[in-house]
Amino acid sequence: MSGENFIYFGDNLEILSSMESNSVDLVYIDPPFNTGKIQSRTQITTKQDIHGDRVGFKGLTYKTTKGATTSYSDKFGDYLGFLEPRLREAYRLLTPTGSFYFHIDYREVHYCKVLLDEIFGRESFLNEIIWAYDYGARTKKKWPAKHDNILLYAKDPSRYTFNVEDIDRIPYMAPGLVGLEKAAKGKLPTDTWWQTIVPPGGKESTGYATQKPLAILKRIVTASSNIGDTVLDFFAGSGTTGLAAFELARKFILIDNNEGAMLAMDQRFPNQKNIHWIGFDKENHRLSTSPKNPGNVNEQSPERK
Repeated sequence: MSGENFIYFGDNLEILSSMESNSVDLVYIDPPFNTGKIQSRTQITTKQDIHGDRVGFKGLTYKTTKGATTSYSDKFGDYLGFLEPRLREAYRLLTPTGSFYFHIDYREVHYCKVLLDEIFGRESFLNEIIWAYDYGARTKKKWPAKHDNILLYAKDPSRYTFNVEDIDRIPYMAPGLVGLEKAAKGKLPTDTWWQTIVPPGGKESTGYATQKPLAILKRIVTASSNIGDTVLDFFAGSGTTGLAAFELARKFILIDNNEGAMLAMDQRFPNQKNIHWIGFDKENHRLSTSPKNPGNVNEQSPERK
């Protein structure tokens, strides 16, 4: 992959405010959901062992080893007040043909849509994507919540990138009814996406709390950007957005103020030479500055105009 990529440790609002208007082709963010909890995840690895502590496929036993735990606070006194200036910066940074994906859940999606309608305009709302999964505990007091909501906006609804022919296809439920050619090609996904979460201890897992599947981000990046475009995620977490962009030959800008996020991204981008790390000492795998003072942003990224 060619092009310059940036990973910032610091306050996303400060960094966004320093960037040039109309400089980003796609924004995806997965902010804290305001669950009122401490979100944490312990990285778990398993290895087949006759003296293991858990039983798996075909009755084989496995030994479990616990690794590092990452966490962050997911409680806000004024959640929309926290989001609004950051969402306005996202709008300013998008190119005229750019798109914005906002990932949230049932607790706040209704309030966030009203705010986004105000910023982007109701006519710029394109989709509410439902990411459905079937994993984890199930309450017996109400219908178990097993989906997230992803709101899609175009900066200009009359012209935006949507690469319909490049999007991954899914199988027909009744392939015999559509003919061999259509069945072989598959069909375009709807606004309901079935995709399992990243299980703790799975091959994709970094151990970072709330990590999102690479397949979800690849679908978004493929559909709403082109090769060489710049993709921004300013709640970067484990860096899945950047990895999707990297593998699809896009440039990326990732921002987070959580040390665990930086360490997770350090693992995901071990040897890439065309990534600028700001506020994180990549050589020694540690923070190099405080999250409130990420360094001279204007020297590291395109200046705001």
